[in-house]
Amino acid sequence: MGFYARHVLPTILDWVMRQEPIRRQREKVVPRAHGEVLEVGVGSGLNLPHYDRARITKLYALDPSLELQRLARRRADAARLPIEFLPVSGEKIPLPDASADSIVVTYTMCTIPDVATALAEMRRVLRPGGALLFSEHGRAPDAGVARWQDRLNPLWRRLAGGCNLNRAIPDLLGDAGFALPELASLYLPGPRPWTYTYWGAATRA
Repeated sequence: MGFYARHVLPTILDWVMRQEPIRRQREKVVPRAHGEVLEVGVGSGLNLPHYDRARITKLYALDPSLELQRLARRRADAARLPIEFLPVSGEKIPLPDASADSIVVTYTMCTIPDVATALAEMRRVLRPGGALLFSEHGRAPDAGVARWQDRLNPLWRRLAGGCNLNRAIPDLLGDAGFALPELASLYLPGPRPWTYTYWGAATRA
């Protein structure tokens, strides 16, 4: 891992993910989490202020980036949540089967290298009746925008730490065995190849 990935990219990602339209997306899904919660891709901890402390018995904060995790640990003190950090990737979640009441994933599915395996792991650890709460940017429904996403994706992936512009989030969830009783989408403000966003709740099909 080079200087850019260790020292520059985490700061850029933290700044981008703090923008107001993304903050409003977090507010739509994160406060709904309850009980034993797994957050996949805690990153720099920007979701932590949005959890309802009264509803959380334990929060497992998973992320392989130690650089981002250092930022998250600073925010964890202010959040006053019962947090355990898991410094691993989502492809192998170190929790028992059916152990999480809620899973929170925001702006993370775009980056996980083997997202299908990671979603299978999330389904494994989610309890029956639990929900995967998500807000993710992904493939746009407009053909012209989607073509630009495909063109830009190889360069963007290298610049943005593995982030993909063109992953079809509902398809990924469905292929992993999730139902989507709640699904909404829209373009956030900004260039359309980067801003088409899906959010909602997924359950075990």
